[in-house]
Amino acid sequence: MPSLSPAIAEIRRAVRTALQPYAGSGTVIVALSGGSDSLALAAATAFEAPKLGLSVRSVTVDHALQPGSAEAAADAAAAATALGIDAAVVRVTVTGEGGPEAAARDARYRALAEAAQAAPGAVGVLLGHTLDDQAETVLLGLARGSGAASLAAMAPERRDEATGVRWLRPMLGVRRDTTRAACAAAGLHPWDDPHNTDTRFARVRVRERVLPALETELGPGVAEALARTAEQLREDAEAFAEMIDETIEDIVQPAEAGIAVSVAALAANPPALRHRIIRHVVASEFGASLSRSQTLEVARLVTDWAGQGPIDLPACRARRRGGLIEFTAGPAGT
Repeated sequence: MPSLSPAIAEIRRAVRTALQPYAGSGTVIVALSGGSDSLALAAATAFEAPKLGLSVRSVTVDHALQPGSAEAAADAAAAATALGIDAAVVRVTVTGEGGPEAAARDARYRALAEAAQAAPGAVGVLLGHTLDDQAETVLLGLARGSGAASLAAMAPERRDEATGVRWLRPMLGVRRDTTRAACAAAGLHPWDDPHNTDTRFARVRVRERVLPALETELGPGVAEALARTAEQLREDAEAFAEMIDETIEDIVQPAEAGIAVSVAALAANPPALRHRIIRHVVASEFGASLSRSQTLEVARLVTDWAGQGPIDLPACRARRRGGLIEFTAGPAGT
């Protein structure tokens, strides 16, 4: 009997580890584009999930953004069926802000979430992101100056509070070359999405130019180092989140049309925690995100108070009133 391909074994092990906490019963959804990453993931899930008492479905999202997309989606579903997976294709309309890439991603996640919500006893949605994807995400975050939360990149597991859907990424420790090798060893024929080599997209430029240049100039192991950085920053972010959850109820109070935070409590915290509390309050109360400069302006109401007036923020305004920083709905001056 021929030995098992190391690439197939590595991906199966990663999937088994991700699914073991949910063994027993239920359905796992595989997001299947037909590319090597998601196809290798589907094959490993088809092998591992039944042994854990889980049924498997695949969902292929057709964004209809390029010629032949319907045929590519049908081929992906056929490959899933050949693996013994209950396969579905969902066609979506891509509209929204942020450019075609962001709009397509939003439409895809909505479709996957709806499929998970409709599945009996859905455990979660498996996504085929690899270590290479993680490294690219960290580099893009660095280029945008997005802060530690962005550099923490993608989590192996995340539950969406709004939909209740659990997103699982078993292959964040697996290289993209490994998924290709697994497909070749299993006789699977992945689809090569032309968008993955289209340098109009920043992520493709990072993949095709930036990471190879870093590997050439700094030596091998850059992608792994970036992925480790994301993991460490994610641990820090989780620790900060726990600290905020433990203290937030003691330092906030209702305000007219908003919420207020104790100046003394903010001043007593180090800047990193103070800034996170400010961002957390605005995000949770008004559903808005603050930039670095906006966060620092609010922090100056605590650390450098000189009688300055209200500060315009997305969806709200901030002002100091006595020993409180008040965040209220609407623009300053209303």
